[in-house]
Amino acid sequence: MLNCQIANLEFPNPLILASGILGVAPSSMLRLARAGIGGITTKSVGPRIRYGYNNPSIIEIEDGTFLNSVGLANPGIDQMLLEISEFKKHSNIPLIVSVFGDGPEGFAEMAKLAEKAGCDAIEINISCPHAEVASIALSPDLTHEFTLAVKKAVSIPVFAKLTPNIANIIPIAQAAEKAGADAIVAINTLRGLALDYKTGRPLLSHGIGGVSGKAIKSIGVRVIYEIYPHVNIPLIGVGGIYNWQDVLEYVYAGASAVQIGSAFYQGDHILQEINQGLTQFLESENVSNIMDLRGKAHQYTEQLEGKPKECL
Repeated sequence: MLNCQIANLEFPNPLILASGILGVAPSSMLRLARAGIGGITTKSVGPRIRYGYNNPSIIEIEDGTFLNSVGLANPGIDQMLLEISEFKKHSNIPLIVSVFGDGPEGFAEMAKLAEKAGCDAIEINISCPHAEVASIALSPDLTHEFTLAVKKAVSIPVFAKLTPNIANIIPIAQAAEKAGADAIVAINTLRGLALDYKTGRPLLSHGIGGVSGKAIKSIGVRVIYEIYPHVNIPLIGVGGIYNWQDVLEYVYAGASAVQIGSAFYQGDHILQEINQGLTQFLESENVSNIMDLRGKAHQYTEQLEGKPKECL
C-alpha cells in the first residue's frame, strides 16, 4: 500500500531520511530503519575530512523552522565507506549516499567509491546554499556536466538534488534528466539570515544559512508541482514534512517519495505516526497504493471558482 519504486529501487514506504540529518553513523541510520523509514540518505561526503563552520551552526528561528550553516562537515569518504558497509550488513532498505567533490571528476570519484562499498544510489549535492557547490544547480550546463560525469562513473541510480534559490527551476531539472539522472530531489534549503535584535550581529557564525522545516513546505510543494509536467523521471519532495498530510501534498504535486529532515528533532516516532496516518487514509479512500495519487493536483485545469478582478 505504501511501497514505491524509484529507478530500480523498491522502497517499503515513501519516507526517506534527508541528507544532513542523522545520516553519518550506522547506529543512528539503523535506528531509523527499525523505526520505519523507507530509505536512508547519508550526510554529504567529500574526498577528505571537513570540519565545517564554527558553532552556532544551526538554530531554530520559528516553531519547527531552522536556519543552518554547517558547511558540509563530514568525516571524509574513507570513513564513510566503512559506515556504508556496516549499515548494509544489517539492513536491506535502500541506502543513498550524498556526494560532493572537486569538480565533476571529484563527484564521480566519490560516487564510484560509494558504489563499491555497497550503496544503492547516489545523490549529487549540487545545491547546498552555504557552500561552494551552491552555484552548480543554478546553471543548466553545469548541472548537466556534473550529473553526466557521475552517471558515467556508476551503474547504480543517480539522483540530482536541486536548489529553490533560482527563478526558474524547470531548465535545471530538464538538464539533469538529459544527463541521465534517474530522479530529481527537490528542494534543498533556502538562503536565509537571522540577526540578534540587540546587536544586529548574525546569529550563525557563518552568517547566511539555509532555511529548513515548516516554513518552506509550500515552496517545496510548489517546486515539485512545477517540475512534474516537464520531466519523465521520478521526483522526491523535500521540505517541511511533519505529518502524513504533508506527504500527501507532495504526492499530489507529483512526488514519488519524500525526504524528511528537520522534523526528526521531535523524535523518530514520527515515522510510525506518518505511516499509520497514510495507511488509514488510503484505506478510507479505497486507494490500493499511494502512487495512485501521484500528480492528482494536475487533474485540475482551472480554479474552483471566481476569476481575478481587474485593478481599478
